[in-house]
Amino acid sequence: MLPDEMDERLRREARRRRISIAELTRETLEAGLPPAPQAGAPLSFFAVGKGGPHDAAIRAERLVAEGIERRHRRSR
Repeated sequence: MLPDEMDERLRREARRRRISIAELTRETLEAGLPPAPQAGAPLSFFAVGKGGPHDAAIRAERLVAEGIERRHRRSR
């Protein structure tokens, strides 16, 4: 539930723009969220084949988790 004052602002803006409350809510949420990661964008550390850590195969899960966490922090 929204606070009454926020609900009224939402309804007033939707009427002003002549769009549904759902559409205005989607637009507002989209504007406030970080961009979605690009589908299929490779993680930079996947090119570890040559010159990578000598134990990359053993630490693969950890390296992947660290790479994902770095990407997540950058996107905030």
